[in-house]
Amino acid sequence: MNFMEEIFVKLFFKKLYNVALFPYLYTSKLLKKNKMKEFSIEEINETLKGIIVGNTSFLITSPEQLDLANEHQITFIGSKKYIKQWETSKASAAIVNEDFAIEPGENRALIKVKNADIAMAQLLEIFVEDSPVFDEEVHPTAVIHSTAKIGKGCKIGAGCYVGKNVVIGEECILYPNVTVFDYTTIGSSTTIWSGTVIREKCLVGSYCIIHSNVSIGADGFGFRPSPDGRGLIKIPHIGNVVIGNGVEIGANTCIDRGKFSSTVIGDGCKIDNLVQIGHNSKMGRCCIMAGSSGLAGTVTLGDGVMIGGGTCIGDHVTLGSGVMVGGHSGVMSDVEPGKKVMGYPAVESRDALKQWAMLRKMVKENK
Repeated sequence: MNFMEEIFVKLFFKKLYNVALFPYLYTSKLLKKNKMKEFSIEEINETLKGIIVGNTSFLITSPEQLDLANEHQITFIGSKKYIKQWETSKASAAIVNEDFAIEPGENRALIKVKNADIAMAQLLEIFVEDSPVFDEEVHPTAVIHSTAKIGKGCKIGAGCYVGKNVVIGEECILYPNVTVFDYTTIGSSTTIWSGTVIREKCLVGSYCIIHSNVSIGADGFGFRPSPDGRGLIKIPHIGNVVIGNGVEIGANTCIDRGKFSSTVIGDGCKIDNLVQIGHNSKMGRCCIMAGSSGLAGTVTLGDGVMIGGGTCIGDHVTLGSGVMVGGHSGVMSDVEPGKKVMGYPAVESRDALKQWAMLRKMVKENK
């Protein structure tokens, strides 16, 4: 290897080494730039109010999953199948269910609680980063109609549009590039993230969180063949969307306006990313819809309905209160309150499992 080749190889591997370490180097710089939060295990337990088993001299700087945590991080174990991973984890502390038989180990601590999942949610609140900063309450590039009423303490970011006769309650936050069209009303302390569009005459409650690029109040999907058979006739949708209090809507979710009256999202509902809710559907209180699920037009959900990811609910179907629908199911008929259904088409969970077992057996026997 000549002199130039040797120089090239050294530079190449130095570059490769830096690229490989870039995430760690970048994180280290960020931690130095931003003041790191550090807590002792006793300080963390002041929030969780569990029982400490063992002890650790390490200060905790963040939570992390079992297999990725280091000695300055705390993890959690909410299922017995993960107990074995505690032995190989580098975490110095863990939140665990109180009925788990697990030893902390040297210079490590456990915080035993009734429900590790809920305790971890409480812990995450400690480490939540500050929200993006507004230099002024209303950015100079925001366009606000002269008839709009903006409550005290609202923050409206760059490029926002607030239309005619819009009413926004106190302490709301509109991050950059949010659009709120005419005659819409938004309650107090609601946060709307960038890219969201709320169409005219919609009603949004208080204490809601609407994530990026949500569409509220677009036209419903309504078309009929034209009498001459040469095309499709668009059916106007003149209703609106009504969203209750304490609702959270994930990014890129679409909620269509009603054909006549309203599409309704009840108080406390939690909707994941990429969910489609068709015109005139009505969700009761505290329903949950996981990602990529959808309601066709005029679906009715009772209170506390839970819908798994990738599930489709057919038009004019009613799901009673407390119904649970497994992921990737297709519901084509009404479901009584409290039932658990799954499959395509969806049937009671026990029946679905029996059907799948029989199919596997038939396939095996006919090989």
